Amino acid sequence: MARLKNIEAFCNSCNSIQKMEIKGEVSGEDTETKKWAKCKTCKHVMVVDITEQLKSANVSLEGIENEDCTVYAPIRTFKIGESIYHENWDDFGKVVSKETLSNGQSSISVEFQKSGLKKLIESLNK
Repeated sequence: MARLKNIEAFCNSCNSIQKMEIKGEVSGEDTETKKWAKCKTCKHVMVVDITEQLKSANVSLEGIENEDCTVYAPIRTFKIGESIYHENWDDFGKVVSKETLSNGQSSISVEFQKSGLKKLIESLNK
């Protein structure tokens, strides 16, 4: 199983999706995908299911260099699951998530074949 340190999940206390730090295992039956997590905003500790995070962490990167890949440029917009090619890194990857930063900019998380998971800017305003 992939090791996660931080995830984004719905916080019952903040009533919104927040970054959370994985704090430990949940004991009992059928708890393999459940972890204790602490909200980084309000410090509320709760049990979260990390099934979705594990699915995104196990993205298949086999053969994407043979697909039609979009060349990465910060002014472009991308979709989750889209294959991209980063010319400067000479690396192929797939977009696994998108988020809006505190300054209003958009970013994408891309799982690359060589570089691993990286966050990149998208839709950069001129």
